[in-house]
Amino acid sequence: MIGHEVKPQISSARPQMTATIMEQTALDEGVLRELVERFYGKVHTDPLLGPIFDARVADWDRHLERMVHFWSSVALMTGRYHGQPVPAHTPLPVDASHFNRWLDLFRETAREVCTSAGAHHLVERAERIARSLLIAVELNKAHTDAAPSVPPLSKDGRDA
Repeated sequence: MIGHEVKPQISSARPQMTATIMEQTALDEGVLRELVERFYGKVHTDPLLGPIFDARVADWDRHLERMVHFWSSVALMTGRYHGQPVPAHTPLPVDASHFNRWLDLFRETAREVCTSAGAHHLVERAERIARSLLIAVELNKAHTDAAPSVPPLSKDGRDA
C-alpha cells in the first residue's frame, strides 16, 4: 500500500457524511480530543468560567470524554453523543458574558488545533450552540422570575 494514505476509521451513524466532512475539514477523533482537552484546560483556569465548571464537574476525565462525543456528533455527524445539553445548562448562573468568554476561548483553541477549514466548521457550530443555549438560559430565568408566588393551601384545602 505504498503511496496510499491510510485514513482513520471512525464509527458513525452517517458514515458517508462523516467521511466527507473529515476529508473537507481534516477533523477526526484525534483532533477533536486535542481540541476538547486544550479548550477545557483553558476553561478550567479561566477566572470567569473556571468556578462555574469546578462547582459542577466532579470527574473531569468523564466530562472530557463526554465532550469528545458531543463534538464528534456535532462536527462529524457521528451520533455518538446522547445527552441533553439544554436542561444541563439552563439552571446555571450564567449570562451572555459567560457565553462570549466560552466562545472566545473556543475560537482561539480551534485556530490553534485545527486546519482553517476545520476551525471554521467547528466555530460556526459553536456559535449556533452558544446562541441556542443562551436563549434557553434566558427563557428559563424569565420563566422562573415570572412565576407568581402562591401561598400554600391550608390542611382543609382552603387558602391559608
